[in-house]
Amino acid sequence: MTYEALQTRFKSLIDHNPMSTFQVLIVAICFILNMNDGIDVLVVSFSGSEIVKEWGLSKTELGYIFSAGLMGMTVGAFFLAPLGDTIGRRKVFILSLVLITSGMLLVFISAAYWQLLLLRFLTGMGIGGILPTMAATASEFSNNKRRDFNVGLVQAGGPVGAIFTGFFCAYAIPAYGWRFAFLFAGGISLLMLVLVWVYMTDSLDFLSKQQPENAQQKINILLSKMGHEGISALPEKPLHYANAPVKALFSPEYRNSTFKLWVAIFFGFLTLYTLMSWVPNIAKEAGLPFEMATYVGIALNPGAAIGTAGLGVVAARLGLRKTVLSFMLCAFVVILIYGNVPLTTTLIFVTIFLIGIFVQGGFNGIYPTISRVYPTEIRTTGVGFSIGVGRFGAILGPTLFGVLSDAGFSTALLFSLFSLPLLVTGLFVFSLKSKNLDERNE
Repeated sequence: MTYEALQTRFKSLIDHNPMSTFQVLIVAICFILNMNDGIDVLVVSFSGSEIVKEWGLSKTELGYIFSAGLMGMTVGAFFLAPLGDTIGRRKVFILSLVLITSGMLLVFISAAYWQLLLLRFLTGMGIGGILPTMAATASEFSNNKRRDFNVGLVQAGGPVGAIFTGFFCAYAIPAYGWRFAFLFAGGISLLMLVLVWVYMTDSLDFLSKQQPENAQQKINILLSKMGHEGISALPEKPLHYANAPVKALFSPEYRNSTFKLWVAIFFGFLTLYTLMSWVPNIAKEAGLPFEMATYVGIALNPGAAIGTAGLGVVAARLGLRKTVLSFMLCAFVVILIYGNVPLTTTLIFVTIFLIGIFVQGGFNGIYPTISRVYPTEIRTTGVGFSIGVGRFGAILGPTLFGVLSDAGFSTALLFSLFSLPLLVTGLFVFSLKSKNLDERNE
């Protein structure tokens, strides 16, 4: 069997058959893994005011804590995630989870500001490595009908993890202190590491293209789990892109899409992580008690989960480009309202919920978009570098918000300024051109 014939067979098995129980399990694991991102962001966000109180930090110094994790995510996206295209998705999952678990658990015994910055950086590295790998894995184990929905749905794991973490923090931090919240988060990450070690495997696409040791045996085991017959031999390993996935991102075929994706995700992350980091702190400064301010932050996440799932449904009809642009336009309007119109406590919750739907839900449409733009052999590199560039926006946003706030900028002006990047995100995604983005989800 030629390599082309083998790939045609695997594509037909994946795209034109209902997903097997094992495929659903892998997507479910990716969903659970994405909870790490939500847990991580919310733990440090809800702990921020208590850390400031204990160590007497300024808003700028608190912004550095937020950004340290994001800097780690950037490094992880650039240097860990691309390893998924060479050593395999499973190994990157395990390495990333070791970093996340260690970084979270050691915060419990941290005694200095610099130690916390370092541990936030290590945790961020793990998350930066796991997120692109997770998006690629969910894409490769999904059939064409469910691919966009599943990759988008996996991103809803972050908001779901954030919801549970938020309620836990509202109870545990006043009772046991902010360090206990990190101990809890580290325990959850440890359980995820065990889950990946037992069940996670590389995809048919990766195994057939990269052909690691015992590739044929691994392919046949995987085919058996998916309810299909095995193969008798492997064709010659393809050389195209195999040794230069980063260079391939800038080939004539992908150069334009790479640039547009980087711009879109940079500005999207800038606003998204600013909101997730600062909303609870702003709510508390507005006079809400700690528990109520925590619930304001939590309100972002049910909206994000609903928005992410809803985006997949809408994208099946309108396509990813039109859907992301529509969500970003709505997000722009809602943020302007939140920052500039006097709101009651009830309306604050409603508006934050809508921000979750349109900002985070719409932004999560970028992940299935990236997964469709790049092929398997450069997918985690493409997703990883896109997210890595985006993390610079995530680093800049929370820090810039803190600096401008200390400089006397009003909340209304800050929210107006930070709504503008969403327009850039929507327009650049809409301008993408890729034949894979034009495939119907049938």
